[in-house]
Amino acid sequence: MTITEASAVTEPTELTVHKVGGRIGARIEGVTLSGDLPAETIAEIRAAILKHKVVFFRDQGHLDDRAQIAFGERLGPLTTAHPTVNTGSARVLTLKANRGMAANSWHTDVTFVDRPPAFSILRGAEIPDYGGNTVWANTVTAYERLHPQLKALVDNLWAVHSNDYDYVRPDEAEATDDVAARKREEFVSTIYRTEHPAVRIHPETGERALVLGHFVKHFTGLNQKESAILFNLLQDRVTALENTVRWHWQQGDVAIWDNRATQHYAVADFDELPREVRRITVQGDVPVSIAGEHSRVTEGSAEVYNRLDELIS
Repeated sequence: MTITEASAVTEPTELTVHKVGGRIGARIEGVTLSGDLPAETIAEIRAAILKHKVVFFRDQGHLDDRAQIAFGERLGPLTTAHPTVNTGSARVLTLKANRGMAANSWHTDVTFVDRPPAFSILRGAEIPDYGGNTVWANTVTAYERLHPQLKALVDNLWAVHSNDYDYVRPDEAEATDDVAARKREEFVSTIYRTEHPAVRIHPETGERALVLGHFVKHFTGLNQKESAILFNLLQDRVTALENTVRWHWQQGDVAIWDNRATQHYAVADFDELPREVRRITVQGDVPVSIAGEHSRVTEGSAEVYNRLDELIS
């Protein structure tokens, strides 16, 4: 299609979508992200996200925090930056690292609250010369490809998600220091526990998606050993290589994913090079099970995280 912007574009540009993976991922070309894009263009981008689960944009170096926020608001009301972590902005979560990252395990963003984000928008602010890629997995196709007997099991399964989890892996224990301890203390400064269905109905596509990731504490009614065995079995289906796409970041890249239909993993393979990405998230809805039941909060209120507050910028 042809897009024109009266104030910013002097020549027509054409938005095109190119698949980058068989089950997940597409690259969008021919658009400069901003809050002033025509409604038709926003609708095209949204449709691509829903279809491909994660989409990528190159050469968006013009974006700063304010412009990223303005564009994000076109996809829906934004959450605050994070329920517990403060990186200096009301809307933007800054993720800096020069070695291992807390996000280098498979997860869906903020599933420990009752309304996890609908979309996450991540901007590459400082990209290392090598490494630091991100991998996404499609939780819809993971469910669709389950054996019918496994589907019968998970269709009625529920899990408790919490931010109180051990994100330091055994091979990272030696790297634990006072900074890591303070980050951990901030992350769990308010404990959240929410019971989500293991399979949710996507509110826009009607698809069924697995709701798992590293915030799962245990499955309702199962003990820790049983939960761990079942969790690993299901996670292996989600993260099978054929079900994933890996993005090699460049400076100024933007990735947008449907948080209701994906998991992701930030690969900590960039030695001690600096890496910084900046994320905003669009408010989501309360997950609904196949039987029509809504997720249930058991500890912690995330009303502030999902509030509509025009005073926040």
